[in-house]
Amino acid sequence: MGADFVWIDWEHSSCNIETMTAIAHDIQFMSEGRSMPVPGHDHASIGYALDAGASVVIPQVETVEQARHVVSAAKFGAAAKGTRSAPPCLWIPGISDMAVDPTRTLWENQNNQAAVILQIENEEGARNLDAILTEVGDQIDAVWLGSLDTRVSMGLDGFSGPEPRFLEVVDLYRETLKKHDIPQCGMCLAGNWASAANKAFVIVGGDFFALLGDMALIKGARENLGPLSANGKGDAKKQTGVENGD
Repeated sequence: MGADFVWIDWEHSSCNIETMTAIAHDIQFMSEGRSMPVPGHDHASIGYALDAGASVVIPQVETVEQARHVVSAAKFGAAAKGTRSAPPCLWIPGISDMAVDPTRTLWENQNNQAAVILQIENEEGARNLDAILTEVGDQIDAVWLGSLDTRVSMGLDGFSGPEPRFLEVVDLYRETLKKHDIPQCGMCLAGNWASAANKAFVIVGGDFFALLGDMALIKGARENLGPLSANGKGDAKKQTGVENGD
């Protein structure tokens, strides 16, 4: 299909660890890119997603302390501020112990093979983003502003809007990323290409959005395919346009 990555939304689904891992491996079999919003900040969920071969998107990051924990769970070794446990399967001689970049150690390679993306999803997170990136920005690959959750936290409806307080948060988010030279990312739907400007990681579609697109089709079907008449087959044919063999 030509996509660079597939987004596995583990945060908003009920799939278990085994199902999540199977999905990530199926994607890996067909292509290279896979990213996964994890259910929270816990060390185990972040490790499971990374062990499955996915990059991770961490939701609801609001403070420096939370960001430190995320990096600790996602990275190998103190030099990368990490405490992630090394899976023994990554040290199988001649199979998985070979570094992609021979100038770096295996664990330095592993740290660089998966992206760590933070999601800022409320006003507090946006105002703390400068301090977060000052502390752990060298281990963060991109930042995502979750506009829907941000607006929910502010008592606002929808994914976007003209409210000055919300626009102030968006501007603060963008300016902070520019200051730290960290890429931003997010969605670009319905061909609104301007919304993807300067974003390094962009979602342009999904199965959920494809289903939403069927709403107009279903509405048209209800308007054009009326109920069967109770007056017999002749009227039913007139109502539905269906004949034997069609």
